[in-house]
Amino acid sequence: MEVIHKIGRRKTAVARIYVSKGKGNITINKKELNTYFPTATLQYKVNQPLVLTNNEKNFDIKVSVFGGGMTGQAEAVRLAISRAMCELDEENRSVLKPEGLLTRDPRMVERKKFGQKKARKKFQFSKR
Repeated sequence: MEVIHKIGRRKTAVARIYVSKGKGNITINKKELNTYFPTATLQYKVNQPLVLTNNEKNFDIKVSVFGGGMTGQAEAVRLAISRAMCELDEENRSVLKPEGLLTRDPRMVERKKFGQKKARKKFQFSKR
């Protein structure tokens, strides 16, 4: 098996992953998964596609991720891993699609407009 390269995005976070045969090591920006994502929730999000397809100990994954916050980065990595699992075996698609792991979340931060406080909030209105 050659190395599979996939990209996942969420908000402003972009994750590039490289999947190869191995023992289940996940390296994110040259750090271990447990040190880069310290909370159990974020670790669960990253491992979710591997657990659903029963591939936790089959592949080594190298991740390069930048932009956004911790949750956005974790979800970007999750999307990239899900796409890689689909390329490895087409049957994985029927497992991952109902869970919503193959859908790119399009929600982005709305830009601030001039003459307003924030994107939608206005300055206080005074009638007199």
